[in-house]
Amino acid sequence: MNQPMSFSVQREVQFRFLCPNDIDEVKRLCTEWFPIEYPDTWYQEITSNPKFYSLAATYHSRIIGIIVVEVKQLANTNKEDADILASYYPSTCQVAYILSLGVVVDYRKHGIASLLLDSLISYLTAKERYNCKAIYLHVLATNCVAIKFYEKRRFNVHSFLPYYYSIQGKPRDGYLYVLYINGGKPPWSTIDYFMNMGELLMKLQPCALPRQIIRSVRGWFCRLLAGATSD
Repeated sequence: MNQPMSFSVQREVQFRFLCPNDIDEVKRLCTEWFPIEYPDTWYQEITSNPKFYSLAATYHSRIIGIIVVEVKQLANTNKEDADILASYYPSTCQVAYILSLGVVVDYRKHGIASLLLDSLISYLTAKERYNCKAIYLHVLATNCVAIKFYEKRRFNVHSFLPYYYSIQGKPRDGYLYVLYINGGKPPWSTIDYFMNMGELLMKLQPCALPRQIIRSVRGWFCRLLAGATSD
């Protein structure tokens, strides 16, 4: 579709939060968009529980896209998601989990998904929500369209999730993607530890340890790192 048409649709799109009256429509759309079957209680929760950020994009009063996000404490994440932040963050800090993001087929490539995601990011980066440090999601490893979209929006793959999904009784692989916000940082990798250890030793400057020994240890880490990166 051409660019002027996309701008025309975007100008007329309006946003509102989902409500219980939307359950039947949202259920129909999710059935069309996603291979996962959600229970009825899920639809009741996302349209009434304030812990969910459930936003609809409407065009001439018709829902053409939705984004559903759960904002929760790091301590309440699933085991496979618990390490998305650096270890020094307290378990009370918040993260936002995108449960679903979808757009009606006829309105795709109009930037509707980006508008919904932008609304979410704007909401989460407001001053009063500075305690929220990451937005994350799971995606099927074969969903190339979704992966391309999120990578374009600066989400980075955090981990591979083998057999994470069960689609029609068959195990399917997935990925965990993360976007860090409000100063959030990922866990340190092994290379990060190597790069920072020498600097930490120099800053400590213990009186019982000659500086030349510190330099030797720092040099050893640098040589070890050089060998690791050249492999």
